[in-house]
Amino acid sequence: MQFFYEEGVLTAKLAGEIDHHSAREIRELIDDHSRRKKPYCLRLDFTNVPFMDSSGIGLILGRVRLLQLWRGRVVLCGLSGNLNKMVELSGVSGVAAIERRAG
Repeated sequence: MQFFYEEGVLTAKLAGEIDHHSAREIRELIDDHSRRKKPYCLRLDFTNVPFMDSSGIGLILGRVRLLQLWRGRVVLCGLSGNLNKMVELSGVSGVAAIERRAG
């Protein structure tokens, strides 16, 4: 996973599958960076995530709650068709912005 911070926006480029085995480590890394930077916007980039189960939904919702502590917001980007469908059906799209893929 890679992190980029610029002008109040922290981007976490996620990679690999997100399931109950990997979600905890991912969550801890994102939370650590977020608490240090206190961004107004956390962008979670799913471009390199081929699979995500319900643990990924929990990961997103937890980051939404964390960012709300300092009036921040979460933006999801790079969602594949399947991940986008999961986000829409779970209701996450109601609490996190979705940046649509071009094309």
